[in-house]
Amino acid sequence: MLSIFRRLMQSEKGATAIEYTLIASLIAVAAIVAMGSVGTKVNGVLSNVASTMQ
Repeated sequence: MLSIFRRLMQSEKGATAIEYTLIASLIAVAAIVAMGSVGTKVNGVLSNVASTMQ
């Protein structure tokens, strides 16, 4: 496994693949944080609707 990582680090394609992986992981983290915030707000709205209907 370590030898595969070393070969990737020495080639241009490996560096590009690692850069794209880092960018994709940052986008995924941002999406998770945003969805968590939106989910909390939606939960609040639905709780208000449910309490109003009772």
